[in-house]
Amino acid sequence: MTTTHAPQPPPVARTRWAPVAAVALAMLVVTSEMSIAGVVLPAIGADLGADPTATTWVLLAYALPMAAVSIPAGRWADRADPRLIFAGSMAGIGVTSVLAAVAPTMWALLAVRLLQGVTGGLTLAVYLPVIAASVRADQRARAIGTVVTIMTVGGMAGTSLGGLVAGTFGWRAVFLLKLPLVAAALWLGLRALPRDGRGLPVPGLPLLSEVVLLGGTVAAVIVAVDEITARPAVAAGLGALAVGLGLAWARLPAARPVIALVRDRRFGLTTLGLFLVCFNIALTAFLLPYFLADVLHEGPEVTGMLLLVNIGAMTVVSPVAGWLADRIGALPAAATGATLVAGATLLPVTLPADAGLAHVGWQIAVLGVGFGLFNTPIIAAVMAAAPAGATGAAGGVSGTVRMISTTLAPAVAALCWTAGGGGLAGFRTALVLLTAIQAAGVVALLGARRRGATATPARDAA
Repeated sequence: MTTTHAPQPPPVARTRWAPVAAVALAMLVVTSEMSIAGVVLPAIGADLGADPTATTWVLLAYALPMAAVSIPAGRWADRADPRLIFAGSMAGIGVTSVLAAVAPTMWALLAVRLLQGVTGGLTLAVYLPVIAASVRADQRARAIGTVVTIMTVGGMAGTSLGGLVAGTFGWRAVFLLKLPLVAAALWLGLRALPRDGRGLPVPGLPLLSEVVLLGGTVAAVIVAVDEITARPAVAAGLGALAVGLGLAWARLPAARPVIALVRDRRFGLTTLGLFLVCFNIALTAFLLPYFLADVLHEGPEVTGMLLLVNIGAMTVVSPVAGWLADRIGALPAAATGATLVAGATLLPVTLPADAGLAHVGWQIAVLGVGFGLFNTPIIAAVMAAAPAGATGAAGGVSGTVRMISTTLAPAVAALCWTAGGGGLAGFRTALVLLTAIQAAGVVALLGARRRGATATPARDAA
């Protein structure tokens, strides 16, 4: 038995950039929350009497519910008025930010962060439907490039500003820092997004069951990866739990649209390419800091400087990537960027034990250029591969895939580093494996481009 996706709105005749700006501000608020909160973890621990292990849950309590609700919220967004979801998510983020700033205990702060994660997940669920309803098909990659650029530049500035605010006013003020952006996004969204009359469907028992089972699956996977080194038995138990919850979710009628979507050849291979290429995060999140510390004997300030080089290169290239994707197609542009990312991941294999920082720096810059060329087109490619009326679900699937990939990648790199004996040998061992994984991602993207790849039942079935 099949059902149809929500009706696709008529093609957009003229791009409206105000909704894109509102989405960019909202996505900046949501995605920068992790890095800004990370700046004040030691201060939170000292004030609320929590050890470093407990304070890391300030970040996890925000990320886990976003991953948990991503796919169900995306499917729900496909049946709802994007304007109402957008307004509700921004209002929720504003309220929870104030509550986080006044939280009297660590448990209260973690409870508020869970609510923040849910409201952030609603923003992630609605941003692609807003772009689909506001931007002409031949300009969507440029719109996504604009959003990515604002998110990246704003996130860099927000992290630095967060440190200054925390040093002057304390950690609580950092949670209030984004309120002007929330207000601006809410005001602009209410003005720029039209009502479409669908309202907000009441989440029924099937949707809530999907949130519990699928959300539990994703959360168990992420926490298992986090525990795999310190407590392998716990990680194994969580892995078994994830399998059980995932199988239970797959039996739900609500799972059929998502399963059909992933089985669509073009969409499935595109998201597989996204999953595999995003393993590049392991180079900057794990391998680079350890290489600099253990091999070159450099401090964290050097790591920070090189990461800024990487992010800067990515930021400069993102708008170009959007233009390129609109000109030659999102999948060809994404495959080109993915090829450069895989090659740039292998480049540091040539670094000697006495490499200069300039030598490391230009290679990290090339990696940033490659990922900048990949990131915008792959989002546009996921959007283009989605069946009619399933943009929100597609965004939820891709967001979940990306989060799991960026969680697994550092753990895989750490295992390779250890298996290779650490130091330069471990660094090179991990790089070779990461390159192979990303090369497989390139192959998946090339497979998604094959003639006839889009002709599957998932375009009509759900």
